[in-house]
Amino acid sequence: MTASDGGSPAHGGSEATESSHLPLADGDIHVCLDGPRDAPALLLIHGTASSARSWDPMVPLLTGCHRVIRIDLLGHGRSAKPADRGYAIPEQARRVGAALDRLGVEHAVVAGHSSGGVVATALAEERPDLVTALAFVNTGPGLHALIPSESPTVDASRWPPTDEQLRRFASTGFSRAGYRIPVELLDDVREMTYHTFIETMLATRSYLEQRALPDRLAVLGKPLLVIFGADDRRWRSSSAADYRVVPGARVELLPGLGHSPLLEDPPRTATALLAFTAPGTVRVR
Repeated sequence: MTASDGGSPAHGGSEATESSHLPLADGDIHVCLDGPRDAPALLLIHGTASSARSWDPMVPLLTGCHRVIRIDLLGHGRSAKPADRGYAIPEQARRVGAALDRLGVEHAVVAGHSSGGVVATALAEERPDLVTALAFVNTGPGLHALIPSESPTVDASRWPPTDEQLRRFASTGFSRAGYRIPVELLDDVREMTYHTFIETMLATRSYLEQRALPDRLAVLGKPLLVIFGADDRRWRSSSAADYRVVPGARVELLPGLGHSPLLEDPPRTATALLAFTAPGTVRVR
């Protein structure tokens, strides 16, 4: 693990975020660490075309009882963006597992936003010893739940997208009245390469085509929380009920919020997540 990249607080708290790069076989992976070193680990995985900073508003709400770990998946954020590596979901999951091994993490609750939940599922399949429980925030259960998009098509010759294209792409990610899209989220898309953007989008579709998430999760035996903004414009919120086939799964719909409750209403999202991870609620399996 490299030395910390800086000492300034990333989210306005009194403790500084430890920001580092882990050298892995496919390229450096950027990680952020917050909270007590001896607290239970909570891994937060961002969605496609996003980064660890999408969780920034949530971090100070979670560090009271968790060692919060955020990872930029390969191809995203401040992690490497190689053109000669695979971006399939199982490959991304293996990299996340390797990063946690490098950090000395033996067990973690894993939370994923949108396609981050898909990576979390693959990680639980690959490393059931590592993942104690799963929490999804607006992770569609299968392609049948996807709401058709009218986002503009961008080809390699026109990459990166214009500001107008980026805002149109990002607009369906939010539904709360008056919410303003953070510039940082637009930068996350702009800073990707065309190759990593396309490959990661296709990887999620391919994984869901092979088998829906509830079917994968039902055989894993992991505690599951599903949080869904009731007004999601990317995935039909009614599809959250599909996860009830997973024994003991908790499903919570948040009225007035869209695809990104972690940004639209961090306190409400954190309350649901903390209730799920409270001592005695999640047990190691």
